[in-house]
Amino acid sequence: MSGDSYSVLPDFQELRIRSDSQGDVGSEVSSLSHRSSLFSHTTKTKSGPHLEGNLKLYDTIELSSDVMCCRFSDDGAHLAVGMCDGTIKVYNPANCQQLYTCQDEDTSKNRLPVTQIRFRPFVDGEKVEYSHILIASYASGHVKFWHYTSGKCLQTIDEVRQTLALTINPEGTHIITAGAEPQIHKYDMETKQKVNTMEPSDSHDIMDGHRFRVFAVQYNPNHPHVFISGGWDDTVQYWDDRKVHSVKKFIGPHLCGDALDIDPVHNHILTGSWRKTHVLQIWDFAMAVKIKDVPQDTLNHSQLYCAQWLGKDSIICGGTDQNMARTIDRGTLNVSPNDQLQLVYSVVRQGIPHMLGLSSMASRSSSAEKLRQK
Repeated sequence: MSGDSYSVLPDFQELRIRSDSQGDVGSEVSSLSHRSSLFSHTTKTKSGPHLEGNLKLYDTIELSSDVMCCRFSDDGAHLAVGMCDGTIKVYNPANCQQLYTCQDEDTSKNRLPVTQIRFRPFVDGEKVEYSHILIASYASGHVKFWHYTSGKCLQTIDEVRQTLALTINPEGTHIITAGAEPQIHKYDMETKQKVNTMEPSDSHDIMDGHRFRVFAVQYNPNHPHVFISGGWDDTVQYWDDRKVHSVKKFIGPHLCGDALDIDPVHNHILTGSWRKTHVLQIWDFAMAVKIKDVPQDTLNHSQLYCAQWLGKDSIICGGTDQNMARTIDRGTLNVSPNDQLQLVYSVVRQGIPHMLGLSSMASRSSSAEKLRQK
């Protein structure tokens, strides 16, 4: 993730979302208010978000299908939302109006979840046709390259597995995919051809790769060939994308979603685990050792599906069980009681300071649980 510049947040900010009914809550798009804002009272809306702290609800987008992931474009001009039925909808964050839909025969036929979305970086001087491209992975095993303003699928890669995670290298020349099998694939962005497969060796004496599902992959912005990954086997693996086996690992996090992030300024790793204890942790990237556990509220716990650094000073995370989405000051790590809300499966910050997006599910027992258990 990029080291975007954000204003310093108060010592503790927490976002709580709660549904007053069991109706659909598609996607909450929330904005962090400026530090000078004194908006700190509780706000409720008919369909649910319950806010506390120095936060302001910008708007709510309600959809007909569960939301699995969301992503802002690099310039913050577009918000892409991936849904359980395989549809991607693109919105204007300024007014929350739907602009485009990405759906084709494959997604309509399979109706399987969109598991990850990434916008292709566009560099000045490139061909115009390279702008407005997003890449999406699906539980069907497809990886699709969309020209989202026209709704046209430019190319499809079929991995013949559940593809659960996707990321782009810092230079924008390759993509990495991971999923239901231990293998991690690297593709050339231009040709869409596979250029490397990273996997564990056959040796039982060394764990130089994953043994189970991989749910998160993340490049280090300071190292163009180095990325990390995590999943069910309770390890975070370090990879050089030019080699076959992982080069290092640490043991601990149990990842079931996009809950792996790197702070390029401090060189710290953030992990969010889907379990009862030790859910949010900070690690030293270079040393591969834990720095600290971020404490949970003693009365209300949440098993995490997603976690990100929010600028250099804060953390945002969300999950299930007690079902909270919250922002936490990185320095004080203060915590306070949490309310219930719909299951939070994705959090993403916008390129514009103070803006973040959340996607939540309409039912705790729906798509995320099924995808995690398969």
